[in-house]
Amino acid sequence: MLKAFPLLAFFTLLFNFTITPAQDKGKQYPDGHGGKIFLPMGDISFADEVVSFKRGNPHAIETACDSMLALGKPDFTGFAGNFVSLGCGGSLTLLFTDNAIVNIPGPDLYVFEMGKYIESTHLEISKDGKKWIMAGKIAGGTASVDIGDSVKAGEVFHYVRLTDLKSDCKGDWPGADIDAVAAIGSGKQITLKNEVLYLVNDFTLLANAKTELNKIIEEIKLLKPSQIVIEGHTDNSGKDDYNEQLSKKRAKAVADYLKKNSGGTKIPFKVEGYGSRLPIAPNETKLGQEKNRRVNIILVP
Repeated sequence: MLKAFPLLAFFTLLFNFTITPAQDKGKQYPDGHGGKIFLPMGDISFADEVVSFKRGNPHAIETACDSMLALGKPDFTGFAGNFVSLGCGGSLTLLFTDNAIVNIPGPDLYVFEMGKYIESTHLEISKDGKKWIMAGKIAGGTASVDIGDSVKAGEVFHYVRLTDLKSDCKGDWPGADIDAVAAIGSGKQITLKNEVLYLVNDFTLLANAKTELNKIIEEIKLLKPSQIVIEGHTDNSGKDDYNEQLSKKRAKAVADYLKKNSGGTKIPFKVEGYGSRLPIAPNETKLGQEKNRRVNIILVP
């Protein structure tokens, strides 16, 4: 719950992309409590989409119940504005699209929680928004979470869920007040449609695909990642075993091309084929299936 206190000095790349070196430089951001937090990947570190918002009981005043206020960079400018209050026991699920949450040494997630105190909030992470792993808790003076005890090193996640733990349910802004959520361990994610890369039921790269992948090679040279993760995904057409094998072959074809044409890079590649297990849209529509047929390329800092 937001407290009355003296004012402090606060402050998609999907399917196509443009190389913008400036946005990938590390930056510092006011943490809402008089300090600053450094994010190695800068502006792309923040959550991009609201998946769901369940208001707690009691919930906040209506102006503080807009879940979209938790997206993007922190922009709290003063008392009672530009944040979403979860309400007592409320929850908020967010999706990262132009980046991904990566388990690196040290803290991996940072929650820009407004107010005099950081109210107790559980954090969970997920690859698909269905199966969740408890990542940790923020409370008191701690707004960062290290997911290292819960998952493997270098493991990649796309969703985060915050649940208020009812530590303060009074006033107009009950529950945690969220201005932004950032992945400190953030890998830049580039998503390409399968239609750009391959023919139906094939994993041989098309000529046009190589043009797009050459752009990614320039991005690799610029960012100098410590690891590159290639994820292949399909829609739910066909049998599960076939889809998983096809998605892995497609991811491997991309990895092989990037390795071969990156000037002898020694950056390790990790190839994953998920088939239809991690959809980002409903498979009941043609548009949803088209979005689910994709390859994610994640550049781990």
